[in-house]
Amino acid sequence: MGDARRFLGIGECMVELSPEGQGLFRKGFAGDVFNTLWYAARALGPQWQVEFLTGLGTDALSDEFRAFAAAAGVSCAGAPRLAGRTLGLYMIHLRQGERSFSYWRDSSAARAMMTAPGQVAARLEGAEVIYLTGITLAILPHRDACALLAQVEAVRGAGAVVAFDPNIRPRLWDDPARMRALIERAARTATIVLPSHEDEAAAFGDADPAATAARYGALGCGHVVVKNGAAAVVTRIDGASAEHPVTPVARVVDSTAAGDSFNAAYLAEFLASRDDAAAVRAGGVQAARTISARGALVDTAPGR
Repeated sequence: MGDARRFLGIGECMVELSPEGQGLFRKGFAGDVFNTLWYAARALGPQWQVEFLTGLGTDALSDEFRAFAAAAGVSCAGAPRLAGRTLGLYMIHLRQGERSFSYWRDSSAARAMMTAPGQVAARLEGAEVIYLTGITLAILPHRDACALLAQVEAVRGAGAVVAFDPNIRPRLWDDPARMRALIERAARTATIVLPSHEDEAAAFGDADPAATAARYGALGCGHVVVKNGAAAVVTRIDGASAEHPVTPVARVVDSTAAGDSFNAAYLAEFLASRDDAAAVRAGGVQAARTISARGALVDTAPGR
């Protein structure tokens, strides 16, 4: 696949424990960037190679994840392997379709991926699309997060598309001011920003999705797509704003990965057609399918 177009995500993957009833849990693998890559591998055409840049251990669980990712069409080739570390773990708690989480990730390999900066830089070089999130930045030590953004800025300057979902999770950050500063730096680096209004309102005080879109536009991002749950998606592209209704869902089973799967289908359609309205529709259809079943990775046909 030497001539394939490369879609590279940077972040963490974790072991997911999702409820199966009567105190039982099903083991899987998930994490916001990996979720998006998993769906992107189904939505992008065969001319694309989907790759995951993360930190992995040298243990059997990390090997199991690499095999799982490869079977899903996501390559972990070149990801740093770090002795003495492994994947993080999270457990999903559901209440009327809405989820909360318990996490065990302090010693995860993904947190230490920038201890091999040369390997990271080598994977970034030549990628056509780079995808990362606020969680990617939050799990890294501050110096490593800044070093990663500097590397991403370099490939953006060389012509890569950089897509960024702020995916704000305040409890992952030790300082709200640092959180906001790094998210804004990443947004200035990005060509496409994909925020969720509820998160942005809590962190930045945005009154409505249009305010979120305008704020990211003022940072210099010309392509902003604001998700807002079941409400309309607001886009701002080159200063022009639009509202797009989303696919209604009769019954929400599990909202895990709704935004991640939306991002994958949106980006796949937009990369193929450059049609923003069609991309929002594709993202909405895929998100509706995702939240109609349990778990982060729902094996349905892509919504393109």
